[in-house]
Amino acid sequence: MLKTINKYYQLSFSEYLKIFIALGKVKITFFVSVSAALGFILANGRISFGIILPVLGVFILSCGSSAFNQFQEYRPDAMMNRTKRRPIPIGRIEPFEGFIIASFLTISGLLLLLFSKNTIAFILGIIALIWYNLVYTPLKKKTSLAVVPGALIGAIPPVIGWVSGGGQLANPQIWALSMFFFIWQIPHFWLLLLIYEEDYRRAGFPVLSDLFDPEMITKISYVWITALVSSCMLIPLFGLSNNIWTSMLLIFAGLWLLWRTKNLLNQYNRRIDARSAFLQVNFYVLAVAVVLIADSLF
Repeated sequence: MLKTINKYYQLSFSEYLKIFIALGKVKITFFVSVSAALGFILANGRISFGIILPVLGVFILSCGSSAFNQFQEYRPDAMMNRTKRRPIPIGRIEPFEGFIIASFLTISGLLLLLFSKNTIAFILGIIALIWYNLVYTPLKKKTSLAVVPGALIGAIPPVIGWVSGGGQLANPQIWALSMFFFIWQIPHFWLLLLIYEEDYRRAGFPVLSDLFDPEMITKISYVWITALVSSCMLIPLFGLSNNIWTSMLLIFAGLWLLWRTKNLLNQYNRRIDARSAFLQVNFYVLAVAVVLIADSLF
């Protein structure tokens, strides 16, 4: 125990920060908090102090959930080139210490949602945590198609933001928005599986090539991207934006994505094309969120 205390006492602030960023997968959880902020702004029509607790709560809860995921999977993580230098596999922290950090972040995130005085947001936070760590994480060890039910996780944060901003859960507008984020998760993780197929196979995870041949994999990936663009086109139809210029921007962004990822229909340089498509899909989703926020505010 004393050895552990001494080890952490010797760490600098930047080293603490690096551990937090790695455990919390901050690049991904930033996207999650943006989707929650988008839901709040679309429901509320403006940015107010009320946005702070739910969005911060979603961010910290997502960090905690990601940290729990790394605690759950530190053994397979150690076998994968992409993840072997994460804090637990590399020995920067012990598994139990990772569990303690994850617990602290998770409880803190849930408390922030509770203090936002919206019971539905708090319940949705618990559902997201359970679904990611107790349903999706064990399921992906059994099937590479786990990303489909796992995509539900991406649909919950914008709903948390929406109800926190005063929106009604039964409003079809939030279901159109959450459908967009639900579908985004599938090509996001599907392309990730394509890029790191050998890594996942080495760690004992099921891979897409166990079910489909390479040509079919790339075509299905493009179909999901097409579905993502199509779901975005539904957003203005549900009244989340009545601005013709916003609709034109969304159409242009969708056509751009379809054009930029069309190489997925070919087998040539499949992993290179998948990596490029992965970055472009995520950039597209962020751009859509920025456009909708700007439309709602201005």
